[in-house]
Amino acid sequence: MPALSPYHQPGFYDAALARGRHRDIVGGRWDETGKLQLALLQKAGLKPQHHLLDIGAGSLRLGCRAVPWLEPGHYWATDLSLALMRRGYEQELHDKPRLDPSHLIEDADFSFPGVPETITHAIAFAVFTHLPMAFLRRALLSARTRLPALQLFAFTVFLAPDAQTLTRPFRQADGVVTHDLKPPYHLLHQDVLHLARGAGFRSRRQTARLPRGQVLYLARPV
Repeated sequence: MPALSPYHQPGFYDAALARGRHRDIVGGRWDETGKLQLALLQKAGLKPQHHLLDIGAGSLRLGCRAVPWLEPGHYWATDLSLALMRRGYEQELHDKPRLDPSHLIEDADFSFPGVPETITHAIAFAVFTHLPMAFLRRALLSARTRLPALQLFAFTVFLAPDAQTLTRPFRQADGVVTHDLKPPYHLLHQDVLHLARGAGFRSRRQTARLPRGQVLYLARPV
């Protein structure tokens, strides 16, 4: 059976980290994307006193900017690879006393183990672009039930323009070709609204242009 995504290939993280590629494997554009993520959250209402969960945090591309801006201890991160997050902590985070390493949590199925109920904002940037639609549903449901203080769940996906296009490869605005049954995955706008609504969120598509043609949704509990 093929791996769910390139990140699920056996030995993927070990090989990448051994080659010092902790920045590259989270999609590149390190500085540009980290700045963009924090700016999107700030525009959506994130304040320094809020508690942020960075889902699929990778090597802390966002964390390196969010940790100095948030109040100490208010950043939490999950990822499929704890080793990747720790590499980001060790080599990229300048103000380490502001982040307890125990806030970096390995999580393969979006169950958010050990994440505190104080989380008010969550972001999953370029995560569900590489996973089947069921994982977005699972993450939304888990966030809604596990995080009672949650005010906002921001996430990105690739979209296909219509049902006729859904089952064919589709070239996104930045040239990435997406698919419905293999990574990188695309969805329909109606799919996103349906999954969010079923999990207890009201979601809205945003117009910001994002790297590789991703689309940002802001989901708020109802």
